[in-house]
Amino acid sequence: MQAALVDGILESLRIGVGFLWMATWAIIMGLVITSLVQVYVSKERMAKVLGEGNLSGLTKATVFGAASSGCSFGAVAISKGLFKKGAHAVNFLAFMFASTNLIVELGLMILILLGWEFLVAELLGGVILIAVMALIVHLTLPENLFEQVRQELNQRDHDQGITEDPTCGMEGKDEYSLVTDGGETLKFCSKGCMETYQQETASSGGWRDELLSWGGWYKIGNQYRKEWSMIWKDVIAGFLISGFVIVFVPQRVWNTLFLQGDGLLVSAENAIMGVAIAVISFVGSIGNVPFAVALWGGGVSFAGVIAFVYADLITIPVLNVYRKYYGWKVMLYILGVFFVTMAFTGFLMEQLFAALDIIPNLAGGQTASEQTYFELNYTFYLNIIAFTLSGFLLYVYRRGLGAPGQYRDSVCGMRTDDSGPSLTHDGETYYFCSNRCKRSFEKHPSEFAHHHPQISGTEASQSHEHH
Repeated sequence: MQAALVDGILESLRIGVGFLWMATWAIIMGLVITSLVQVYVSKERMAKVLGEGNLSGLTKATVFGAASSGCSFGAVAISKGLFKKGAHAVNFLAFMFASTNLIVELGLMILILLGWEFLVAELLGGVILIAVMALIVHLTLPENLFEQVRQELNQRDHDQGITEDPTCGMEGKDEYSLVTDGGETLKFCSKGCMETYQQETASSGGWRDELLSWGGWYKIGNQYRKEWSMIWKDVIAGFLISGFVIVFVPQRVWNTLFLQGDGLLVSAENAIMGVAIAVISFVGSIGNVPFAVALWGGGVSFAGVIAFVYADLITIPVLNVYRKYYGWKVMLYILGVFFVTMAFTGFLMEQLFAALDIIPNLAGGQTASEQTYFELNYTFYLNIIAFTLSGFLLYVYRRGLGAPGQYRDSVCGMRTDDSGPSLTHDGETYYFCSNRCKRSFEKHPSEFAHHHPQISGTEASQSHEHH
């Protein structure tokens, strides 16, 4: 019994890590593309153009969302800022869905792990879902409730002294603040966003010029690091959970939860159950794709699997964030609208794909336990390229090549300026990127004091190099 359990755990880990290995290059390449878009596509006027609840505003919300990828929580936080500034309810809901479901890295993962049919259903279904959601919202939206919540949200943040990060729209913190030349105090959610703002204000020339400078690549590396910081927990959890679900969940469980057979009733029940499973799965962002592989391998229908993938914005943790931001009534309204549209779109996709005879056939295919994941094939070489690119971006960021500031943090090596934490040791002033690095220096000064804090010479001139 114990030996069988150990074998099961090892097999679960092999499958989960194997899925991750297959998808790593896609995640990295997708995040690099996302970082490029995030850095070089201006979003300053986003809230203003999303203020109208018409077709133009809905289209722009979808495009902005697809270009503003992030985890479920990041998408909710950014959309809160848009809503506060006047974005129409239908537009900030569309923005949230697009930023978690119509993004490059998700599409590549679906293509690799589930196949092109699911990718088409994700993209086409995503557009249909937004259209159906917009129709439902226009027919049912409690305008007075949303306006009241908007006013209360702005008043609450004002009373609590909460300031939005001008870079990403999330809540700013006192420890990451600066004063502009005009005397305005800006607060940022993180050191990275503050650096991004400093880089943007110091930049000259277009994006082509930026890509020819260390400063431009530093911004991409900074954004790439932020993208990873938002999703890595969901990614790891999703892949590991999928392995354990595939190995340890008996087939009879799926047969009990999801009706078997053909027909509209079966398709509808599977779509509804797919969304319901997503709500209680606690796995959001792109981490729900490997979980969807487990459902597909368990015999869940096309409608149930694609509806599950859609539903990462109504997991219990995300619903709790809605409650904190907007209150119970708006949270329940968002849950109801998203649940109906996600289940209906999953059902519709299965009917459409069945009519076109392009629903994948599981018969004869390899199961997850039968697959060999680690081979010297195209996945290996693409991962090597992706790791190399990732390493380059993180090196540029970590070394601070092109970053604003004339000092280097003696603990971590990051560039910084005199606005952050500092201390004096043996007559020398040291500047740090964060209080954590400052505390590390205080505990072991002899280990870090030999690193001179001042950047000089060629290295200093690179910090603001723009060809």
